[in-house]
Amino acid sequence: MPFPSLPLKALLAAAFLALATTPVCAQQDSVAQVLEQEEGHQLRLGFDILRPIINLAQNTRQSYEATLDYYWRKELYFVAEGGLGSSRYEYPDLSYTGNNTFLRLGIDKSILSRLGPGDWDGAFFGLRYGMAFMHRDEAHYTIVDSVWGNSSGTVPSKTFNAQWAELTGGVRVELWKGICAGWNVRARFLLNGRSFRDLSPDFIAGYGRGDKSTVFDFNLYLLYSIRWGSHPIALAKTQL
Repeated sequence: MPFPSLPLKALLAAAFLALATTPVCAQQDSVAQVLEQEEGHQLRLGFDILRPIINLAQNTRQSYEATLDYYWRKELYFVAEGGLGSSRYEYPDLSYTGNNTFLRLGIDKSILSRLGPGDWDGAFFGLRYGMAFMHRDEAHYTIVDSVWGNSSGTVPSKTFNAQWAELTGGVRVELWKGICAGWNVRARFLLNGRSFRDLSPDFIAGYGRGDKSTVFDFNLYLLYSIRWGSHPIALAKTQL
């Protein structure tokens, strides 16, 4: 017994329509998947709010520090940090003052993938190259000798620089609408300590004690982020 022709035609038309629309739906799903993974630009400026507190605790050393980073792509940030400081070394046998500015350049790499285009929280590790430009005023010294008698003199003022390499790690968290907080721990390694043979600087802002070849430091930052634009990340296409 032959099948009715009209229901068969309707069935074939429905099957053709389903097959024709399936690639379109899959394509829409793929596009939606890409658009969910967008990156934007971020420029973030911050200040170390721990430095003023340390300045109050030890009035012979003063330093101020700022940081600027730019999100490039693939969880990589370009970083510039800088500041200035001064120190006063006062002991009965030796006294002098000094000041310097400093600059650190490097990169940070996030160790946590972002959850979405609006997620800027994360932990990271980074590398820095640091340099400081210093001036030490004339130093006054006294040598106490009970046999030959006391003597005193001066060491001429000097302008010089310090260079160091740095390993760092830290955290950044957005508190509210672009306002962020974070911290860094740092290990620094002096590269040109031989230039301080005559009289090591007591303190180098941006580095630490000038008579130490390795120092450790901690920063606590308050930051503000400026964000703009976006572009899709190229993802591997999958057939849905």
